[in-house]
Amino acid sequence: MSAISLSHLYLAKSLSIDMVSSLCVIPFIFTFGARAATYSLSSNIVGTEFLSAFEHQAIADPTNGRVNYVDQATALADNLTFATATTFITRADHNTVLSSSGPGRNSVRLQSNQQWSTHVAVFDIVHMPRACGTWPAVWEVGGNWPYGGEVDIVEGVNDVSPNQATLHTGPDCDAFDNSNSGCGVKVNKANSYGPPFDSNGGGWYAMERTTGHINIFFWARNDGSVPSDLKNGASTINTGNWGTPVANFPSANCDITSEFAPNNIIIDLTFCGDWAGSSSVYSASGCPSTCVEYVNNNPSAFVDSYWQFNALRVYT
Repeated sequence: MSAISLSHLYLAKSLSIDMVSSLCVIPFIFTFGARAATYSLSSNIVGTEFLSAFEHQAIADPTNGRVNYVDQATALADNLTFATATTFITRADHNTVLSSSGPGRNSVRLQSNQQWSTHVAVFDIVHMPRACGTWPAVWEVGGNWPYGGEVDIVEGVNDVSPNQATLHTGPDCDAFDNSNSGCGVKVNKANSYGPPFDSNGGGWYAMERTTGHINIFFWARNDGSVPSDLKNGASTINTGNWGTPVANFPSANCDITSEFAPNNIIIDLTFCGDWAGSSSVYSASGCPSTCVEYVNNNPSAFVDSYWQFNALRVYT
């Protein structure tokens, strides 16, 4: 990753709750009509396979989060990353009271070793991190941010539902304009994020990227309309049978070919920082104290601050 990429990468996460209705929302959410396609399974990542498919990135958080990202050896030794043949969990430390002058709360940031362009990524998620001060995300991003593009598939702060799906690019969904709000769509289901998502046993998120559109799909665990090919991890899938996506970003509004390079998948959990820790955002979420003080002094609050995945499947 280039120095430019590292210095700007997390600026794409510098949203606020008040920014979720950008001018991009209306044209993106009501223009679904792009063709679906059939795809074949190319990566089936389950359990311990996450350890070889992703790199633990022990880097400074460019969004100024109260976090200390650790490498894989540390994550495994401290049980911040745990894997079996069928389950993968990554979490934050929930035992340590932090010194105000020391590093932030230990946590994990994963980046896929592989990159994709046209593809469908299916995330079978059982649990996402929760608690005041948390800022979890599942997203895709290219190098030299924002010019390689970014797709935020799952993202939110401070347990505030619902999820928001957002694009950040160069000129089209300009990451340097409108306080980097990008082009965002709120998912119209309360159980798409945070405690409602977890209490329902999670669900499935899928992102389809073609030269003509980027679509985000979501199904709760108990949703009777979950497509059978997606639910069962079939060797081929047909997104034409998946119904209407919760967010549709057509190329007519954002030129995907020119704005998006091959992207990596990133799974992370930071704390506070430029979005979750903004004083107006944090207080509006009904959270106590200040974000940094709360994260420093209440480790037991983060017992449920973990990701749990059944699988990640990528189709091309």
